[in-house]
Amino acid sequence: MKTKSNSTGTTYFTLTLLFLAATVFMGYSQEEPSEKGLKDYYKDHFPVGVAVSPRALQGESAELILKHFNSMTPENVMKMGPIHPEEDRYNWEYADQVADFAVKHNMKLRGHALCWHNQAGDWIFKDENGGQVSKEVLLQRLKDHITTVVKRYKGKIYAWDVVNEAISDKEDEFLRDSEWYQICGEDFVIKAFEYAHEADPDLKLYYNDYSAVHPIKRDKIYKLVKMVQDAGVPVHGIGIQGHFSIYEPSEQELRDAIEKYASLGVEVQITELDVSVYEKEHSRRDPLPKDEDDAFKPEQEQKQIEQYEMLFRVFRDFGDTLTGVTFWNISDRYSWLDNFPVRGRKNYPLLFDGKLQPKKAYYKVIDFEK
Repeated sequence: MKTKSNSTGTTYFTLTLLFLAATVFMGYSQEEPSEKGLKDYYKDHFPVGVAVSPRALQGESAELILKHFNSMTPENVMKMGPIHPEEDRYNWEYADQVADFAVKHNMKLRGHALCWHNQAGDWIFKDENGGQVSKEVLLQRLKDHITTVVKRYKGKIYAWDVVNEAISDKEDEFLRDSEWYQICGEDFVIKAFEYAHEADPDLKLYYNDYSAVHPIKRDKIYKLVKMVQDAGVPVHGIGIQGHFSIYEPSEQELRDAIEKYASLGVEVQITELDVSVYEKEHSRRDPLPKDEDDAFKPEQEQKQIEQYEMLFRVFRDFGDTLTGVTFWNISDRYSWLDNFPVRGRKNYPLLFDGKLQPKKAYYKVIDFEK
């Protein structure tokens, strides 16, 4: 019996050694991939963030956030309209929930956004009779808003998108013809950065915009940031929103944009990353066409895998310039693109599917440690 026991033990030991050798040979890690998140794979490159709503900060979505991300941006609750709906009233409840979650879990927090033409309460542009306010009144209201919000989250928020989407999409216009511009001209941009710096001199101050890698808009964003610099007002970074698609941008466009922005001596971040599986259709507001199937097709999936691989390869190449990459929403379960620009159409733009599981593109994004 003793001899039989030794033989069995020897056989088991031999098989174990063979299994371990095969595991090493095949390139498997002894650390389960599920134990690491995006933030861990990119810890030597840049923080990886995600845009959140307060309702996402509990349950399985909160677990996914904590596993994969070390930075957050409030998707909507810190925008001017939601947080400051009336001149004499602020709504801190939901913004505080996001800030408190970030502090509790030692996550970086980006503020979004202090000055934007959209989601700004109508009151800010109107006088007591419903007419348009003067430039002096509007700038004072802007200063009061920025000062109050920035000071409330001082020490919790490390960077703010100070001005958001001020550049015109029209090729022959510099700034968007918003009420900010109509009343204040270009001064509102410079003053917003001035007010934010005065409220918290330690803040990183960003200009943020979409289509920021397209050459025409890229050059106008460059001009805007240089305008602020030339006015002697601090601006520390440019946010490339990163609302991309499986068809754009090209690798060269992305590299050229990052290099041009960095030449201003500022940081660059990808602030609102997603990769739509449809072509850009900014002008379409009609219901979903009857002949358009919005299932996630294999060819879309493959193009998305290739696009994400390219994007993160470029991001890693600019590790000394990029100071953060933030996804806009957590998973395909919910994305702002589900209803934009085509109402009722489902999109699949993120690295996690509707069940909060990693998609094939996720594994391509983390497959660089070789």
